[in-house]
Amino acid sequence: MSETKWQLVGFYMNPSHHVFCYHRRRHPLVTTIPPPSPNKYSATFLYVSHAPSNLLLSFSVTMARSSLHGLSCLLVFINVCFAQFEHFPQEFQDGEAMQQHRFHSPRACRLENLRAQEPVRRAEAEAGSTEVWDQYSEEFQCAGVNMLRHKIRPRGLLLPGFSNAPKLIFVVQGTGIRGVAIPGCAETYQTDLRRSQSAGSAFRDQHQKIRQFREGDLLVVPAGVSHWIYNRGQSDLILIVFTDTRNVANQIDPYLRKFFLAGRPEMVERGAEEMEGRSRRGSVGEKSGNMFSGIADELLEEAFKVDSGLVRRLKGEDDERDRIVQVDEDFDVLLPERDEQERSRGRYIESESENGFEETICTLRLKHNIGRSERADVFNPRGGRISTANYHNLPFLRQVRLSAERGVLYSNALVAPHYTVNSHTVLYATRGSARVQVVNDLGQSVFNGEVRKGQVLMIPQNFVVMKQASDKGFEWIAFKTNDNAITNLLAGRASEMRMLPLGVLSNMYRISREEAQRLKYGQQEMRILSPGRSQERRD
Repeated sequence: MSETKWQLVGFYMNPSHHVFCYHRRRHPLVTTIPPPSPNKYSATFLYVSHAPSNLLLSFSVTMARSSLHGLSCLLVFINVCFAQFEHFPQEFQDGEAMQQHRFHSPRACRLENLRAQEPVRRAEAEAGSTEVWDQYSEEFQCAGVNMLRHKIRPRGLLLPGFSNAPKLIFVVQGTGIRGVAIPGCAETYQTDLRRSQSAGSAFRDQHQKIRQFREGDLLVVPAGVSHWIYNRGQSDLILIVFTDTRNVANQIDPYLRKFFLAGRPEMVERGAEEMEGRSRRGSVGEKSGNMFSGIADELLEEAFKVDSGLVRRLKGEDDERDRIVQVDEDFDVLLPERDEQERSRGRYIESESENGFEETICTLRLKHNIGRSERADVFNPRGGRISTANYHNLPFLRQVRLSAERGVLYSNALVAPHYTVNSHTVLYATRGSARVQVVNDLGQSVFNGEVRKGQVLMIPQNFVVMKQASDKGFEWIAFKTNDNAITNLLAGRASEMRMLPLGVLSNMYRISREEAQRLKYGQQEMRILSPGRSQERRD
């Protein structure tokens, strides 16, 4: 893991009323300083970082002549701040240093015949079920992604665990709470829990921040960070989980590996050894152990200061509940109920208006709602809407290099032909159905069929796609393998056709200037198109 090292390289005095902060690479920086003032001085501190960042940072602080004796204290304070800053992981400091953020497939992708895929395996648990798609399909192998679906019944708890790659989770249905155990962060939530172990006794429980979520939320889970999910609603909680197994955060192999902290979950993901024909302890359908199962009992007794009976529980021996368990007793966590109460106490609020600068590593905003209609980025009252989550509205997506798109098409509406410039797209149908066509670089149709609720279609980078909803409409969530995925339209406003001169269009297609004008300006809608001639012919 890379670290940024800072060194004080300059200090000078002059009047100023500004704070300068530079964040550039390999470019000389020149600062213009105002002329001296008879009443005020400004202390300027220049810091430079060593590789890999090569940054220059300048602080300029204004003070009166009588306050110069405080400069030494200020200098010590700034050095302490940077001493702390340099120990932050590089991925939390500077996402731009991770330009090569995905591992490429070692062989050429065979994408001549795309398929709308459904789950291939299902694991039943005490309080729900988990379904997985085949991550070894040609499409998923090329894109380096994995998909699974959790169904958690009311009062069901998805056991804590972590994986070797970052995840995006879309809440299709239901509400709940979750905990994300960010390493090194304090247990900032504290509560008194009354116990019956001895009469009148009480002790204080402490834990990290609890985060609420609801239908339409996009949740982010970094690689190697443990998290749990609890269904506190009255209906089933349905979650679609997308994992980017070729992300640079995964340094093992391009396959999903799930590490559980409790229980004995059934193995539903095939490992690399199994796919390559090599023997491996455990296979699909068998029970696996948790992270404590392979550690000697006496070592765990010493580590946790507990007896052997509790160690056996820790290892999950004779635990048949699988990865989603039923919570029978009260679920004791401290959870603020209303934002108004939080604001009155001056506590942190997970609002949607933050820009990322006020976030610390322990209070990161790890969700963004893209299901609500008022959040639409593209809207057509006759056609539907599209909402996007990228690093602009959810800054932490810059660190995991992922984004997502939520789409709603009304009856028989269309999405204009387009392609994604810089990412693969993994589309999951949440409601209804649509006719989808995908075209490759040779102009050949590699998919021309229906995508129904519950199916997944992988659309490779730069492949052109067009969708038309059925009579019942169509809704989807699309995961993208870039934190700022760019869509290029081929028809309608702001499209490729609008960017070309009429002379180029007429010669491209051997048509008259009038025909080129109709081709260029005939469609006045953008991206989402109202039902038109094709619907009239169908009627």
